Amino acid sequence: MSKIEWTEQTWNPVTGCTKVSPGCKHCYAETMAKRLQAMGALGYENGFELSLLPERLSQPYRRRRPTMYFVNSMSDLFQEEVPFEFVEQVMQVIQETPWHTYQILTKRSARMREYFETHKVPDNAWLGVSVEDRKYGIPRIPDLQEINAITRFLSVEPLLENLGKISLKGIRWVIVGGESGAGARPMDESWVLSLRNQCEKAGVDFFFKQWGAWGRDGVKRSKKANGRHLQGRTWDMIPAIAI
Repeated sequence: MSKIEWTEQTWNPVTGCTKVSPGCKHCYAETMAKRLQAMGALGYENGFELSLLPERLSQPYRRRRPTMYFVNSMSDLFQEEVPFEFVEQVMQVIQETPWHTYQILTKRSARMREYFETHKVPDNAWLGVSVEDRKYGIPRIPDLQEINAITRFLSVEPLLENLGKISLKGIRWVIVGGESGAGARPMDESWVLSLRNQCEKAGVDFFFKQWGAWGRDGVKRSKKANGRHLQGRTWDMIPAIAI
């Protein structure tokens, strides 16, 4: 099982990435990749340098129980150095394992849109973009909305500022979370409530993942101590599987 609250398993046919926006500043995947490299783990011989791992493409076939997979939790499938030919192989696996559901998240929204201009989105693939701020995150949303996908979602983590009013047209799910780790940047409760209220008004499922290193009271403490409650309750909404 994955420790990520909104999925069940991770599948990483690609590892390694590069930073493209402020949301990448304290990348958990980079820290984990270096740790795995030091441990001698397979697939992390290059640390956080980009690595294509075709030997992992067969993994979902071997799991017969329907599973929610987060694709490339340790990378970004649509970074420029990943050939579209390899993306096609990943999509073929997704198409051939319709009993699973795959969550694909990117910060390279323009390249994802480019790929799906000439390729059909598998019905069991959920497409999402990261939206951490106004300058870099908000412009990714229109790219996602232009793709003909059954399920589109936004990962607003880490939420770094008040996003204001956002377009939720065609969006089925919004995940929001604060940053964790030693250098974590604080998240204001009003920013979260604004997004939750917009989701409720638009009928979009809302998932509050965590406060992170900073609590709603502005005090820095352990992520576990800060918890996941927003206004006295947890928000764990996830769209129904639409296939």
